[in-house]
Amino acid sequence: MNEALEMMKWPLVACVLLPGILVYFGLHIVRREIIFVDLALAQVAALGICMAILLGYDAHDWQTKAWSGSFTLAGAIVLTLIRPSGKRIPHEALIGIVYVVAAAAGFLLLSKNPGGDEELRKTMVGEILLVQSREVFVTFSVFVGVALFHLVFRRKFHLLSFAPDSGREQGMRIWLWDFLFYVSFGVVVTSFVSMAGVLLVFSYLIIPAVCASLFAKSFRVRIVTGWVISVLFSILGLYCAYVLDLPTGAAIICALGIALLLSTVASKCFIRG
Repeated sequence: MNEALEMMKWPLVACVLLPGILVYFGLHIVRREIIFVDLALAQVAALGICMAILLGYDAHDWQTKAWSGSFTLAGAIVLTLIRPSGKRIPHEALIGIVYVVAAAAGFLLLSKNPGGDEELRKTMVGEILLVQSREVFVTFSVFVGVALFHLVFRRKFHLLSFAPDSGREQGMRIWLWDFLFYVSFGVVVTSFVSMAGVLLVFSYLIIPAVCASLFAKSFRVRIVTGWVISVLFSILGLYCAYVLDLPTGAAIICALGIALLLSTVASKCFIRG
């Protein structure tokens, strides 16, 4: 039992401390109907990791994080530039193209690497079971910095996602705040994707936010509800991964999927009641 607690301690701490800001961004993303932007940016961050590995760096070297961050910044610029002004081309379609191209480029970069298949698997599902204290607290510090930035400019970001037309009428530079949103979001994704992988980052961003939106109307209540859901079902996923000897990231994703199923059923019953 002690061995199990020691093995799961830091993954558990990561699953408690880190998802809160992901829920916040997830609520913005769901509201803006750009669901796959997190998947696209996470894949762009993973592409930076692939480039660093191709150049001979280890996945946990600071150079690798620098490459990942640089690619994510470029991705933020691209996503800002491709925001359509009309309705002819859905924004989601353009975001999907960014994701597909980034994923394909990652495959190409590592296709000649002897351990390419394993590295690609890691970028998708991560290695959260192997996370250590320093990585958790460095990432948490980054998240706190991003959270403070969004707290200071919360009105701007709220208008950007929930009332963009009102923002334009007030002279708000939508493109600038859109870029700052993507950059700050990219910082979060870059910090988390190396330990959690693309799929778990996507799951933490979208599933708790959707679950919370089924029950709560207040933005703040949704953040707290989403965080509670992410923590509880992360613990369930970690427990199942240990007891059944399953891949940790995949187990957490499936647990979050169960959370969505239960939330949907409960919301239907509540509405009918």
